[in-house]
Amino acid sequence: MSELLTVSGASFVVAVVAMAITAGVARRVDRVSVVDVTWGVGLTVISVVCAVLGTSDTGWLPWLMVLLVAVWGLRLSWHIWQRSRGHGEDPRYAELLAPHSPDADRSAWFAAAVRKVFVIQGVALWFVAWPLQAAAVGTVEVVALVWIGVVLWAVGFVFETVGDWQLAQFKTDPSRRGTVLDTGLWRYTRHPNYFGDAAVWAGLFLVAADSWPGVLTVLSPALMIWTLAGKTGKPLTEKAMSARPGYKEYIESTSGFLPRPPKRRAGRH
Repeated sequence: MSELLTVSGASFVVAVVAMAITAGVARRVDRVSVVDVTWGVGLTVISVVCAVLGTSDTGWLPWLMVLLVAVWGLRLSWHIWQRSRGHGEDPRYAELLAPHSPDADRSAWFAAAVRKVFVIQGVALWFVAWPLQAAAVGTVEVVALVWIGVVLWAVGFVFETVGDWQLAQFKTDPSRRGTVLDTGLWRYTRHPNYFGDAAVWAGLFLVAADSWPGVLTVLSPALMIWTLAGKTGKPLTEKAMSARPGYKEYIESTSGFLPRPPKRRAGRH
């Protein structure tokens, strides 16, 4: 138990430092959405710290976690940074922090950002990293469960990566501006990137759940899935897209989260 507390405490320190640095950057650029870039990098650093401090009898398990988290996290952070570069504040954060804005009252805006974004995201970063902490001190009891988790991680990584790429390609086509992406993976789920993210963390949980401490970390992927599917991911994205022509029909025919074949739209044969 003491080993787990050590790893968990170190992970918490990393989360605090990561959010403190991010808050400083956000204040400098007047944009809270930089926190989205921190997630992938922050979890990668936490995975390395867990592996270095860990006492797992199976030395390769924490480093497997490092590999999986780094591949997922660094790609995600790079993608978000590239996507947001040159743009203003994400509308989700602007709405969250209203009526404060850096142009009106910078101090009040930053205080609200610390309270509503950086503190909460820091705690969430540490909480979501529980499987990494457990894997660092656990032992492999059922190797098959580890590899099932890796397969689920791979499915999620493909959905998230390909979904992001398809959306980026769609946005670069001027003829598709104002329309709805309903091809590729987006034909089977309205949110392949969010589903992929959820599958990645469900897979990491299964890798950690091979040993007893890891079983207790089930709330980590549960929080991630709830956030993506029910709180900030899917609901806010669909709210922003609701006025777009054809989106209502898209909702009626396409799964909201879990991939499945689309329903036939009325009028189509």
